Amino acid sequence: MTSGAATYDALLRDAAVALTAAGIDNARFEARLLLAHAGSVTVEWLIAHGGEVAPPAAVEALRALTARRVRREPMAYVVGEREFWGLPFKVSPDVLVPRPDSETLIEAALALMPGRTEPWRIVDLGVGSGCLLLTLLREFPNARGVGMDASAAALTMAATNAEALGVDARASLVGGDWRQPGWAERLGGPFDLLVANPPYIETAAIDGLMPDVARFEPRLALDGGGDGLSAYRAIAGSAAGLVVPGGRVLIEAGEGQATGISTLFASAGFSVGSPLKDLGGIDRVVTATH
Repeated sequence: MTSGAATYDALLRDAAVALTAAGIDNARFEARLLLAHAGSVTVEWLIAHGGEVAPPAAVEALRALTARRVRREPMAYVVGEREFWGLPFKVSPDVLVPRPDSETLIEAALALMPGRTEPWRIVDLGVGSGCLLLTLLREFPNARGVGMDASAAALTMAATNAEALGVDARASLVGGDWRQPGWAERLGGPFDLLVANPPYIETAAIDGLMPDVARFEPRLALDGGGDGLSAYRAIAGSAAGLVVPGGRVLIEAGEGQATGISTLFASAGFSVGSPLKDLGGIDRVVTATH
């Protein structure tokens, strides 16, 4: 990579070349994000000041960041943040990277629970970064929520995001593992809304995922067991005790899984609606009413 008295434009060009060689799509776009992060400036500033010479610290920072991305570490981990529903979420390899597909679940919650000022009680199983629970607490200003995760590091990250987003006073974060007996009893329900984005990748398929995911994202948040539905069985088996009569369950599904998940919740006594599609046309969110 260019060193010495390099302009921002030259650094951008070199970073884009390196990312392209690594097989990364949208290489120039990502290079600009990395450069903005390295230089502690905005993308807009870079566009306006690309001909200026970058300070040595920015050159070195960009070199280190680009090397991480070339190894296929997810961009969100490299820069430490990912936007979700227009909100900034701190992320690390301890949590799954928030994805636009999951915004379908937020849309569903807002459509099915129109009382924005109601004091809803919400539980998020597998809270991770907190993107689902904390976004919902922002959208429902009188709601309170509980987020459960088996990872202590994930709970720490969610707590950081809750404070940054100003909802920490309404969010309780608890350790719990749906693979262990008695997990649901720790949550203090019942709740008006249960949301979850459980691990849904079949165990045997994980190593074949994109390297960004397979090598770096937490296996605990990916591994859904032999058929990808292990977490859904555990959640469906306890959901009736967690959700008030008339309460909702909104749960994210992997491609091709919505029918199987719907069957699990119907067998648990829930009224299951038609799955909701994401922007790619995939049945992404299963909705169930107690």
